[in-house]
Amino acid sequence: MEGSPMKLFAIAAAVMLSGFSYQASANPESSHAMSSETAMIFTPGSGEGVDAFKGSFTVPENRANPKSRTLTLRYVRFPANGNKAGSPIIYLAGGPGGSGIDAAKGRRFPLFMTMREFGDVIAFDQRGTGASNDMPKCTSSQKLEGAKNISDAQYIKKHQDALRECLAFWKEKDIDIHGYTTPENVKDLEALRKHLGVRKLTLWGISYGSHLSLAAIKKMDDRIDKVVIASAEGLDQTIKLPARTDDYFERVQAAIATQPKTKAAWTDVKSTMRRVHAKLEEAPIAIPVKQKDGTTYDYLWQRRDMQQAASATISDPVPLSLLLHLYDSLDKGDTKILNAVAPFVVDATEEISFHPMSVLMDIASGTGTERRGLIAEQAKNSLLATYLNQPVELEDVDRSLVLDDDFRTAPISDVPLLLLSGTLDGRTYIESQREAVTGLSALQTVAIHNVGHNLFMASPEVTATIQDFMRGENVDGREIYFPLTDLLTAGFSMMK
Repeated sequence: MEGSPMKLFAIAAAVMLSGFSYQASANPESSHAMSSETAMIFTPGSGEGVDAFKGSFTVPENRANPKSRTLTLRYVRFPANGNKAGSPIIYLAGGPGGSGIDAAKGRRFPLFMTMREFGDVIAFDQRGTGASNDMPKCTSSQKLEGAKNISDAQYIKKHQDALRECLAFWKEKDIDIHGYTTPENVKDLEALRKHLGVRKLTLWGISYGSHLSLAAIKKMDDRIDKVVIASAEGLDQTIKLPARTDDYFERVQAAIATQPKTKAAWTDVKSTMRRVHAKLEEAPIAIPVKQKDGTTYDYLWQRRDMQQAASATISDPVPLSLLLHLYDSLDKGDTKILNAVAPFVVDATEEISFHPMSVLMDIASGTGTERRGLIAEQAKNSLLATYLNQPVELEDVDRSLVLDDDFRTAPISDVPLLLLSGTLDGRTYIESQREAVTGLSALQTVAIHNVGHNLFMASPEVTATIQDFMRGENVDGREIYFPLTDLLTAGFSMMK
């Protein structure tokens, strides 16, 4: 979420395991451009160029409003190179707000290339993302003054007021704010299917990309061939249950107990966290933060900052490692680690800002009345309250933006679906993921032990499992064991 001093802490999620390589091999005989596409050499961050095509198609911004703008949605298509290529495979990025094209440029590039065995692979930029984004970020007049102690109530009100400003700002730019919903995204997938001239699509997504995939199954399952999703976010799970976060830390403690050194270092993580939160509630810590331009920014590190830092770093074991060290040091009255990480986690920009697609999509998916009451009750005593998400109270700024409860019902379908879940995923919890897909009769689930949210490139076995599923093999119940990261040392790799 933009506007929080913790937004830069999300860089931790980028520090994952690597070691995959790919040898590009073009297959000119199967390479052909549609009339609306242009041939290109796609060059990922690794520098290995591959033949591809870039294309685009247009859709209404809000199909319920004939006066809304027309959007141009863009993609990169990697042609199939297998002998038995099937339906096009559409990659759906997470977020919401992630770019599929950018994902193909990063560490997942080898997996994009591997998937070409089964069909054309399309790195798709959803509406409002990457190359498909024509909307300005909104910076409001509402400030979170870093040197001041701001209560939770003030924090929420400032964000609500900032969103009101931004909604008005986007409307002035002729942006239809009701057009940024997951159902509109689903209709974009149907438009893409027709644009490609194919009978069915295969969907491949992670996190919000799984949310979109599940919504698509509800509306167009007869036009979906297969689905591969990881780190699933159910249609009623945009705001996570705080009690599930507490359960996650029980799994963390169990993982810690398997390593003798970590077991001795962190005997009771949850108790340590509660002590640190209580200390910061009583006496926030003033820290000087050196900015890139050499100036120093005074910041008051509050209990909420600590909870937001934890929320941003529990997605995967490597950033979790640094977080555990930070809690331990603050519990002992030592601020050295906090001072060291401060330049990475504290943003001197005080004005609250929002990217339209990200905030509007989450608000639209929303929270049912019963679930919201449960969340509020659990948040009273849970470790991280609701800071794993943008404030649920943003839904109250304009209730017309929130979809009705019918959207949040789980899909029922016989579309073959593979769900990959990491046992140490701190953002989409494994039990919640399984609940999100209970209505799918052709479901296959695979657990990857000691891996978190960003699991696609964790192990070659993950790639092999996806390949087996795509070939029609039964992988249901398969378990992949990855060596647990050394939690005592891993986090500090981010500081180098």
